[in-house]
Amino acid sequence: MNNSSLKEQTPIRDARTLGIPRMLILGLQHMFAMFGATVLVPILVNAYFHGEGLSVQVTLFFAGVGTLFFHVCSKMKVPAFLGSSFAFLGGFAAVAELNTGIFADMTYGEKLPYACGGIVVAGLLYLVLALIIRRVGVRKVMRYLPPVVTGPIIICIGLSLAGSAISNCETNWFLALIALATVIVFNVWGKGMFRIIPILMGIVISYLAALLMNLAGITNPGGGVILDFSQLSSTPWFGVPDFFLCKFNLTAILVMAPIAIATMMEHVGDISAISATVGSNFIEDPGLHRTLIGDGLATSLSAMFGGPANTTYGENTGVLELSKVYDPNVIRLAAVFAIILSFVPKFAGIIVTLPASIIGGISFILYGMISAIGVRNMVENKVDLTISRNLIIAAVILVCGLGFSSGITFMIGNTSITLTGLAVASLAGIVLNAMLPGNDYEFGINPRGDRNRGVGINPGRTLEEKQAEEGK
Repeated sequence: MNNSSLKEQTPIRDARTLGIPRMLILGLQHMFAMFGATVLVPILVNAYFHGEGLSVQVTLFFAGVGTLFFHVCSKMKVPAFLGSSFAFLGGFAAVAELNTGIFADMTYGEKLPYACGGIVVAGLLYLVLALIIRRVGVRKVMRYLPPVVTGPIIICIGLSLAGSAISNCETNWFLALIALATVIVFNVWGKGMFRIIPILMGIVISYLAALLMNLAGITNPGGGVILDFSQLSSTPWFGVPDFFLCKFNLTAILVMAPIAIATMMEHVGDISAISATVGSNFIEDPGLHRTLIGDGLATSLSAMFGGPANTTYGENTGVLELSKVYDPNVIRLAAVFAIILSFVPKFAGIIVTLPASIIGGISFILYGMISAIGVRNMVENKVDLTISRNLIIAAVILVCGLGFSSGITFMIGNTSITLTGLAVASLAGIVLNAMLPGNDYEFGINPRGDRNRGVGINPGRTLEEKQAEEGK
C-alpha cells in the first residue's frame, strides 16, 4: 500500500486540520444520515394520531438541541448524534387508542401531551440506571437486563405495529412497493454513504415517483389524489416550531416508561459501537453513567415541550466509520444544521405531504427490521433457547406483548389504569429473569453482542464483509 493510501486511512480526531469548508460538508453529511429516520418518527406518529401528532419542526429542533446537551453531559468527548427513537412508536400508537378513564372523551390531539409526559418519565429512568451503574458497576446491572429479556421485547415492539404498516400500504400498493424496494436495494447493495441512508433514499425516490404520477393525473385506487399541496402555499418559509407542554397521567406513564428498558440497552450498545469504531473506551471515559444522563435528559427535555424520545443513532456511527473523521465538533455542526432547519416550516410542510402509501412502504420494512433486530440481539449474544429458563422467559414475553393487544385495565381507587401488552411483557420478563435460576449473562464477555443491544436500524454488513471480518 502506498503512502497516500495509508494517509487516507488515518483517523482524523481534529477536523479543524481539514479546514472550515470540509468541516461544514462533513456536518451536512451527518445531518443527512440521521434525517430520514428522524423525520419518519413524527410522520408515523401523525398517522397514529390522525394528523394531530408530533411536529417535524419540533422533532428536528430537539434532535439538534438534544445532541448538543448530550455532548455537554459527556464532557464533549463522544461523537454521537441523538435522533428520534423508533422504540416508542408502539407506545404512541397505544396512547392514541386509549379510551378508558380520562382518555374516553379526548380527541387524538388532546392525548398527545400525555404520551409525551410518559416519555419524560422514561427519560428520567435513564438517570436511575446511571446512578445504579455508577454505584455498583455495569456488569451487575446488565445481569437483570440480559438479551433474553430485551430481545423478545424488541421483537414485540416491531410486530405490534405490523397492522399499521399494511393499512397504509393498502392506499396505494404500487407506491408502497417502490418505497419498500428502494430501502432494500440501498440497504443491501448501496455503497458508501448511500448504504447508510436507505430510509432517506426510500422516502426521496418514492416521493419523486408520486410526484410524477400526480403530474400525470394518476390517482390512488380509492380515487383520492396522490399528493395534496393545498396547505403548502399558505405555509411560511420561516417560523418558530409548534412547541407545547406535556401532561402527566399514570396510564400514559405506564405505557411509555417500560419502553425505556429497550432504549437504555440500545444506548449501551450504541456507545459500545462508537467506542469500537473510534478506538476509545467511552464506557470508561467519560463513563456510561454520563452518556446515559445525557441521553435521558435530552429525551425528557424533548418530550417536555412536544418532541419525541431521543436516542443515539447508529447511522451516524456508520458515517464515522465511512469518513474516518472522529471529531465530535463535526457532530455538533450537524446538530446546529438540524436546529436551523427546524425554523423552516415550508420544508416541514413538504414532508407532511408524504402519501400514506409511502409511509406504509417504509414502515413495512422498518417494523419488520425492528423485530428482526430483536432476533439478532439474541443471536449475537448467543442466547441458548434449548435452556428451559431462557425459553420460558422469551415465551412469556412474546405472548404478553402480542396477546394483550388491548392491555390490562384496572382501578386504583377512582382512577382507571391501563397497562399495555408491552408493559406487561417487560415486567414479566424482568421478574422471571430475576426469579429463575441459571442467569449466566455477563456484559463485556462478547463485545460484538454487546454492540447489538438495541432497536436502532444500524447500517448492516454485507455477507462479504461479514465473511471477511470472520476470516481475519
